Amino acid sequence: MKDKEYVLKMAKERNVKFIRLWFTDILGSLKSVSITANELDKVIEEGIGFDGSAIEGFVRIDESDMIAMPDPNTFKMLPWRSKVDGAVARIFCDIVNPDGQPYEDDPRWVLRKTLRRAADMGFTFYVGPELEYFYFKNAKDAPEGLDEGGYFDQTPLDIASDLRRDTVLLLEEMGIEVESSHHEAAPSQHEIDLKYTDALTMADNTMTYRVVVKEVAMKYGVYASFMPKPIFGQNGSGMHTHQSLFKGSQNAFYNKTDEYRLSQTAKGYIAGLLKHAPEITLVTNQWVNSYKRLVPGYEAPVYVSWALRNRSDLIRVPSH
Repeated sequence: MKDKEYVLKMAKERNVKFIRLWFTDILGSLKSVSITANELDKVIEEGIGFDGSAIEGFVRIDESDMIAMPDPNTFKMLPWRSKVDGAVARIFCDIVNPDGQPYEDDPRWVLRKTLRRAADMGFTFYVGPELEYFYFKNAKDAPEGLDEGGYFDQTPLDIASDLRRDTVLLLEEMGIEVESSHHEAAPSQHEIDLKYTDALTMADNTMTYRVVVKEVAMKYGVYASFMPKPIFGQNGSGMHTHQSLFKGSQNAFYNKTDEYRLSQTAKGYIAGLLKHAPEITLVTNQWVNSYKRLVPGYEAPVYVSWALRNRSDLIRVPSH
């Protein structure tokens, strides 16, 4: 566990001049405020105030005072920033009310509470997302891709391999483990798979991933888009998420004697996802464009069901 002293020590050793404080609104959009290194000690202790009524889905104007409290465990350098005039770091924040109590609608707090409930039952929740996105030559007019490559294509069809390589290297420099990267099914569509870890860490890593992908794209003069369905008639982009519950070192979802190798815990978990699919969908597919992706024929879920290998089902139990 990192504490204030660790953060202050690292900031001094790395010549950090600015620290970006990050948090998300309820739609998953990243918010950021920058402070100078001179303010870091105070802000770690007291947080930084902001207008909660100006954040999508937070509070009304008559209760707008809110505080972003930095989580020292999330202190990381931003390696793409120039270090000539001083380095830049980031810290994720938890949102609290003026009385110091957690803000109940803060996505990070909602996740913390859920993980605490799982821990009380003896479980640790691990996730490993596969985040898909497109590269476009510009962000204006009709989108024009960089290539005509397809799934797992190698260069020269996959001309964006250098962008993915640079992205992976930056992620690893930030301590985010990467399993693989490759060209996806649609032209100019790509994917970088993060190695599974606990859900809270992965939530922070996922937001960081999106920033790094876009920063590298800008460096190359192109535009990266996580839009669900930017091109009609082509596969859209999703975030397939591998999920597992562990009890200690044992996979609580696995039962070698079951026909489908699923434990009762796994079956109950699947049943819960299916039961609450409408509510989950409101959170994970909040844009009109999201539903343009959820149509048959493009490897997107269109059935509220589970299957062993079918990617058209909401839940897939992989065979490998």
